[in-house]
Amino acid sequence: MPILSLTEAELRARRSMKWRAFAPDILPLWVAEMDVALHPAVREVLREAADRGDTGYPHGRAYAEAFAAMAAEVWGLQLDGPRQIKQSGDVMNGILAVLSTTTAPGDRVVINPPVYPPFRQVTGGYDRQIVEVPLTEAGRLDLPALTEVLATRPAAYLLCSPHNPTGAVHTRAELETVATTCHEYGVQLVVDEIHARIVDPGVRFTSALDVPGGEHAVVVTSAGKAWNLPAFKAGLIIGGLQTSDILAKLPPLALQAMGHWASMAHTAAMREAQDWVDQVSAEIAANKVLLAELLASTLPGARYQPGEGTYLAWVDCTALGLPHPAHDFREVGRVAFSPGRDFSAAHSQWVRINLACSPTLLTEAVDRMVATVEAVGA
Repeated sequence: MPILSLTEAELRARRSMKWRAFAPDILPLWVAEMDVALHPAVREVLREAADRGDTGYPHGRAYAEAFAAMAAEVWGLQLDGPRQIKQSGDVMNGILAVLSTTTAPGDRVVINPPVYPPFRQVTGGYDRQIVEVPLTEAGRLDLPALTEVLATRPAAYLLCSPHNPTGAVHTRAELETVATTCHEYGVQLVVDEIHARIVDPGVRFTSALDVPGGEHAVVVTSAGKAWNLPAFKAGLIIGGLQTSDILAKLPPLALQAMGHWASMAHTAAMREAQDWVDQVSAEIAANKVLLAELLASTLPGARYQPGEGTYLAWVDCTALGLPHPAHDFREVGRVAFSPGRDFSAAHSQWVRINLACSPTLLTEAVDRMVATVEAVGA
């Protein structure tokens, strides 16, 4: 049975942000929550904890050890767990801890719009100057422009890998260029790899830690996205082999922010649900094909180039004749997507669609897009 097969009725019983933020007649395909049931191994470890009243503070390094084992098995990435991996709270707070350690107020931090909105919050919101190096029209890193900016020696470069919202999976060659250039100019490379386990079948994800220059990078990640565990805050800060000084200076509270149940849930996912996430990735890849086919046949003005990673689709609605696509889809068609302007001021005509849903719900979402254009568009 497909993992992405929960019905709308089942999902509307949930109380999470995705299903409660809008009116009940709006179909939500926006925030990055997946329409999946909890993996049996995760559910069981939480049930057992509840049965024994195990609601205290976390202990041990099981999560870090489980991640290191997964990284070796899936990517061939060898990590010295005790030396390189620190357990923390969620990914963005982990990134904040790293940037607080490696940069100072007023320092410049590079990002690549369109990009995950909290990247701006964790930089500009903490008195760092944001330097933008936009992605190319194809949604990939603009290496010549990036190299030019890195040569001016900003304090840090915050990279999203795979990229949210385009779904680009950066190649080994791209990451090597990034890592070696950052090292050459003394720029701290900080990489968000939370979507790393969601890639299309046959696509190879490369960690920034696994390329020349990566020994100076710091990666922050979590099981939260790939196994749909955002309710359980647990993250990992992983330093390259030459970052022991950075890891030693991280704010102490940042390393005490992981919850006990979160540690158990994420550890169980890492240990027991690798086949599960592979199946989810295959179903998401099929949804990318489905979305492309539906748009081509019913809404050809919408431009969509599927990315190789994440469960997110980045769709250009410029040609549809809608004044404000995300708003119009929501208010007229009653389907919610993430507005493109949240990712970049230059992308107000774009929307991000969450593909981690059943093909039935995805088809219904496109039908609602079509109805919106018929009612509002040119």
